[in-house]
Amino acid sequence: MRLLDQLQENVGIAVDAMRASKLRAALTILGVVIGVSSVMSMATIVKGIESQIISTIERAGPTTFYVFKAYSGTPVNPDALPAWIRIRPDLQLREAERIAQLPEVGYAGLWGVMNGRVEHGDVRTQPNRIYGADDHFTDIMGGELVRGRWFSRAELASGTNVAVIPENLARQIFGRRNPLGVTVRVGGRAAQIIGLYQPATNVFEPPGAETLAIIPYRMLDQQFPLDKANAVFIAVKGRAGTPVATTQEAVMVALREMRRLRPADKNNFDFVTQDQILQVFNRLTGAFFLVMVSLSSIGLLVGGIGVMAIMMVSVTSRTREIGVRKALGATRRDIMLQFLFEAATLTGIGGLIGIATGLVVGRLVASLMKVDAPTPVAITVVAVLVSIGIGLVFGLIPARRAARLDPVEAVRYE
Repeated sequence: MRLLDQLQENVGIAVDAMRASKLRAALTILGVVIGVSSVMSMATIVKGIESQIISTIERAGPTTFYVFKAYSGTPVNPDALPAWIRIRPDLQLREAERIAQLPEVGYAGLWGVMNGRVEHGDVRTQPNRIYGADDHFTDIMGGELVRGRWFSRAELASGTNVAVIPENLARQIFGRRNPLGVTVRVGGRAAQIIGLYQPATNVFEPPGAETLAIIPYRMLDQQFPLDKANAVFIAVKGRAGTPVATTQEAVMVALREMRRLRPADKNNFDFVTQDQILQVFNRLTGAFFLVMVSLSSIGLLVGGIGVMAIMMVSVTSRTREIGVRKALGATRRDIMLQFLFEAATLTGIGGLIGIATGLVVGRLVASLMKVDAPTPVAITVVAVLVSIGIGLVFGLIPARRAARLDPVEAVRYE
């Protein structure tokens, strides 16, 4: 009970001191708010993107992986390929068809992607992604067909000029008119719209990037120049119940047999799994988050120095008050706790305001990125503790100075 009474008393004194010096308190709190809100904003955005990427991976399925001619952390220049990539053969449609026949595989298809526009009349979109794929596109990328149909076997085999486009793009181009059966230009080539689909949110696409159209892979391969090193891959989805490692091993054996590789030869193709994609994402966001935390720490440091400066001024201006308290029996410990609580209250309030501000800003940015951002509970708790800790650490010197004042000299202080 004595500790509780002491806590209430010290908090009350701290609040009274803040009321007496509103401007000084506000400026002190501001530094903490800036630092904490920066951390919270970044944490909210990163947490939102992380949950979205996990959702995307779960939608594609944990057994989905991709076969590339060569996988590099960053895209390579197709006009100046390294020698180790140039000697590798391009992925072939027959290889995807062979993989699809394996008992461990539920689906396999050769896909490609390029940048291009969709045009109709006077409407012309900005360049964006055009996929060459098949009727299993939504099984891998998510979303659903809402009107029309996917490609027939004959259209896939011949590379017929047909396309499935996003529903929102159809509204943008045609308004309320029915777009099915209408011919548009996809990447400069005429293609008849046969279906509309509703895409799923995909964090692998940066803000502003979207899929403009899906066309048969043969059409993409036959009518457009393709970057076979970076933009052509085999999407593989393992059969339900089959471990991804088992499926990968079966695919590797099949490709090595088709390419007549000897036991001592290394694979001349690469696998990219969902875990690898997640690792790349974690490295990127981890580095980004570390930079932001470092920058935010400067704000917290400035706020901590501000707390120290304000508390030193507060000790000087309240020297007589300290002397009176000591004369009435207050111990050094009581005086020290009083000023420590005052510093912790200042930074604690700044931390709470910073958390609220950071969460609002983070959610706003996440909504603009079309990402659902959950509240990072663990980081919120840490932010509160850190902000209070800053007050205790930077308030220690002023508090010790106040505690060591001689009561007789303090009472006589003017």
